[in-house]
Amino acid sequence: MTKAELFQMMNENMAFHLATSEDGQPHVRGMLLFRADEDGIIFHTGEFKDLYRQLTNNAKVELCFNSPTLQVRVTGEVEQLHDKKLVEEIYAHPTRQFMRNWKEQGIDTQLAVFRVKNGVATTWSMATNFEKKEYINL
Repeated sequence: MTKAELFQMMNENMAFHLATSEDGQPHVRGMLLFRADEDGIIFHTGEFKDLYRQLTNNAKVELCFNSPTLQVRVTGEVEQLHDKKLVEEIYAHPTRQFMRNWKEQGIDTQLAVFRVKNGVATTWSMATNFEKKEYINL
């Protein structure tokens, strides 16, 4: 697959699983992608959540996206973005209407935006189950 095809798959299948580690213990949770493109894989959480602490203490992560026929795993490191324009774009986006209550509750300043940049992706499907893994730099 090409990088463009990988980004397209991620954007079409926005629910993904994110793995972090804290004190040697893995933690996995479902997440909702904001977008994936040449600028990185962007997602967000709240500064008051365990996930935020885990990401700021250990930037190494793995993401897993699934479609009905394909799995894409991305290994990389996150960086926190401090971009007010991007934060406003997130709050205004139609797929983020559920976050309007953050503004109503006055916790909108606690949104933490992260990006996986320069990750490495690999794909899996039943059709390629026994083939050697191919790694694609994102």
